[in-house]
Amino acid sequence: MPQDLPGFYYDVEKNRYFPIKGPIPGSARASSSAASKPSKVIKLCRKNLRTPKLLQARELFGNLISSNKGKCNFKEEFRKKQVSHPKVWKYFGTEKIGDSALERIHVDMQMQEGQIKTEVLLTGGINGSLSFSKVGKVRPEFDHAVQCVPDCVWPIIKGDQTEFSGAPEHIRRDIGFSFLMSSNISCIKAFRKNSPFAQEDDGSIQHALISTLGSETYGGSLCLLNLSEPLDFNPAALFMRRRIREIANFDCTIWTADCGSNENRVVIGTNMGAALVDTETGMASWVLHSKSDVLAQQLVHSGNVVLCGLRNGAIVTVDVREKRDGSARLVRHSIPQLPLGKTVGKPSKRFKDFTLSSVYNLCLSVSISSLVSLVYDDQYFLASSMDGSVKLYDHRLCQRGAVQSYEGLVNSHTRIQLGVDPLERFVMSGGEDCYLRLWSIKSGELLFQEKFSDTVLSTVCWQRRAELKPSIGIGGEQNEAKSIKEYKDESSSIGAWLGSQGGLFYMQ
Repeated sequence: MPQDLPGFYYDVEKNRYFPIKGPIPGSARASSSAASKPSKVIKLCRKNLRTPKLLQARELFGNLISSNKGKCNFKEEFRKKQVSHPKVWKYFGTEKIGDSALERIHVDMQMQEGQIKTEVLLTGGINGSLSFSKVGKVRPEFDHAVQCVPDCVWPIIKGDQTEFSGAPEHIRRDIGFSFLMSSNISCIKAFRKNSPFAQEDDGSIQHALISTLGSETYGGSLCLLNLSEPLDFNPAALFMRRRIREIANFDCTIWTADCGSNENRVVIGTNMGAALVDTETGMASWVLHSKSDVLAQQLVHSGNVVLCGLRNGAIVTVDVREKRDGSARLVRHSIPQLPLGKTVGKPSKRFKDFTLSSVYNLCLSVSISSLVSLVYDDQYFLASSMDGSVKLYDHRLCQRGAVQSYEGLVNSHTRIQLGVDPLERFVMSGGEDCYLRLWSIKSGELLFQEKFSDTVLSTVCWQRRAELKPSIGIGGEQNEAKSIKEYKDESSSIGAWLGSQGGLFYMQ
């Protein structure tokens, strides 16, 4: 008499067991009644979600499985499970170097045995310090360097910690690879590839953009960091100074900046508005004149549109293809400035004047903190404001309000960066309560909310391997079948660097 095996059925004619993957082909509806019973037992809840449960549900029902919220996709649920249980390490000895700007790049480096590719963190501090930190093992010729060793801070495990044997690489820091800028660093950005599907980790980044905030003595400035030549980590060399070229100085505060694939053109956000800057001549072409500071900015991947988030709560979309032969050609608009407590659709009688090229306007209640335009579907963008709100908008439906909302963030006055993973499934942000929160972009579900830092996590930079494949659209899924090991490998290959005054963190 054949025994009943979970996840298998016995074929009498063929005298063998077969795995159950959804309805058995050719079987009658009634014969699958036994297989349908587990749907009443397997209720997948986020708190008690286990990989064996997910696997059992997939074997019984295929990729469409049952949960406490109804039917759901196995791939999405497994990725949410992985993201909701991250591992976080803190690097001691990295205080106050990445609390203002943070960028991760792959560069060529000259070693004794020849030229190699290596991972480098380019960090900027509120104190004006610009630093290079090499990620990886420290070689004997660099025994003078300071090693920053990662220590697991989440989850907190007592006793045996062998589960966390896969800790990230050490960080190597050297005083010779730091440079003090004229004022606080407001932004560090590497020039992106022209195609959103291009691999970004092949070491071919040529330049990085650096902006400084400005001070009472000096205005803000723009600089280019030359990465086209192999880096020579020789303490005797004037490493940083000879690679930095100042593009232009401004008689205003530069709050933010952004760049795309065109290395001849960058965009800045200031207390006077937004401008395109030619990196060869240093000449600025103003695309937005404003009485309210541009605190957040995002160049849409096409390079034709700039998102500007203002202190008064306005989000302005500027089409930079408009010809600007002079201020007379610019169109003058009035955008309502909303007092606290007001929302979209309830404008007040107070107005702010803007002079700008073609725009589409959206007004929120308080200052904009961060903007992120999605790459794989650039009709959508994420915006966070200084009342703790995080929302997803569609350019085509802005006047109707947000498409999705993400609850739980705590913020009242701090500029905190939003971070979106390379596959654009999740968004994360630190908060003034020092918690890190992570949501599903598609569903708005809060997947992770924990405190492992004593200071605000203000900057974020996602890491990825070049072989990762993108999603299709917002939360889109590709149809290829993957084993559970492949899903785990994909999740472990995606991580994020986080910056705060208390130091750098790595989340996997």
